Amino acid sequence: MKALLMKDFYVLWKQMRIFLLIILIFSAIPSSFNNLFAVVYAAMLPYTAGAYDERSKWDQLAAMMPYADRDVVLSKYVLGWLATAAAAVISLLLQGVISLFWQPTSGGYSPVLILLAGCAALGIVAIMLPPLFRFGVEKGRVVMFLFIFLVCGSAGALSSIAIISTSYGGTQLPAWLIPAMAAAALVLNAVSIPLSLRFYRRHSR
Repeated sequence: MKALLMKDFYVLWKQMRIFLLIILIFSAIPSSFNNLFAVVYAAMLPYTAGAYDERSKWDQLAAMMPYADRDVVLSKYVLGWLATAAAAVISLLLQGVISLFWQPTSGGYSPVLILLAGCAALGIVAIMLPPLFRFGVEKGRVVMFLFIFLVCGSAGALSSIAIISTSYGGTQLPAWLIPAMAAAALVLNAVSIPLSLRFYRRHSR
């Protein structure tokens, strides 16, 4: 699987540089939507990698190589998990440094909300990859629109929570929210992986 991840990394190198730049810019802007969008945006990389694979007929080449179907499918999930973790860490560090010098009146630095954004990104990865393996990128244009809606909608919803929870008179986030979202992301991925594997095997025959 390490070789598959390296393949995706090299294929996405230009995209990764843009991705890193987006995270740095969005994380440095004192806006809850931008900060959270930078993390949720990480869910886009596995879909982008899948698009490159489809364009280059990678599935046909992979069938002739000693890669198990499970490794090919799981590598896309691991790519999404690693990208999400990297985006969350970068956003946490940058926002932590910025918060030492400037605090907005609402929607400011919140490690809890960045972690929630990470859970949302993991959930989006789990939702979007099965349709990718089932329909492909070219046939799944509607899926791409759904993907964009989920990314923007999740960032917008979390930014609204950030503003409400930090504004004057706002309420603190419930203690169960992070465990609940983390559990939901875990369950979604646990269901999504075997589903994607089934679709990939059916599609590659």
